[in-house]
Amino acid sequence: MKQSQIFLHGTCVSVGGEGVLILGEPGSGKSALALRLIDEPGYGISGVLLRGELVADDQVIVTCGKDRLMASAPASLRGKLEIRGLGIVTLATPPSVPLALVVKLQAHSAIERLPDPATFDILGMALPLLEIDAKTPSAPARLRAALNWLKQPGEAREPVAQRRG
Repeated sequence: MKQSQIFLHGTCVSVGGEGVLILGEPGSGKSALALRLIDEPGYGISGVLLRGELVADDQVIVTCGKDRLMASAPASLRGKLEIRGLGIVTLATPPSVPLALVVKLQAHSAIERLPDPATFDILGMALPLLEIDAKTPSAPARLRAALNWLKQPGEAREPVAQRRG
């Protein structure tokens, strides 16, 4: 029998209505990046303002639907965000959000400049994967740009280096 739900250690933010699952080691900046996305709306590469909303912090429930993955928070953590040095704060959150992107937090030196497209498998479904260093000032903008880029038609998404070949 195929598993239809999984609990993951991570943070999820809805950015412009699209779920972004942020994964990384403890202390890597998951909650801090979520706070920046909530506090600093931005345009990515679309020209459309994208605001962030917390979905889940620390633990994320991912459920497999017919053709998409949905993310939500466990009831005990719903609306709670840890802000290091301040404590746990309470925010309004959507009950769930469809996942569009997985972000894996990495050190800047470990991230390829022009990587091949990558995916992350959850419950038998593949989601686009982006590696980001949460400590860089451009991290929220890169994440929003990735969401914009994923909405473009397939040919427009090809990296320039691959199109010229």
